[in-house]
Amino acid sequence: MAVQLNAIGSILTPFFTDRPVRDYASATSANTGRYAAFFRGMLARGVYPPPSQFEAWFLSAAHTIGDIEATVAAARGAMLEARRV
Repeated sequence: MAVQLNAIGSILTPFFTDRPVRDYASATSANTGRYAAFFRGMLARGVYPPPSQFEAWFLSAAHTIGDIEATVAAARGAMLEARRV
């Protein structure tokens, strides 16, 4: 499953597409249904990402290494579920 991860500093946004996301047209061509499935999978694992693939995720000094590890583990499982969409 293809995912593009756009990031700058501690801000990131995953896009479910196999093409680079550089502008509005390329962002809106990403698979929003797959993001929705990924989002629901994250919620089921106790991680609350933005509900829209067009919003940014933020990492802050308040997040611990444990928070990050839990998020990565949740993302792995949610990605497996999102593959079915």
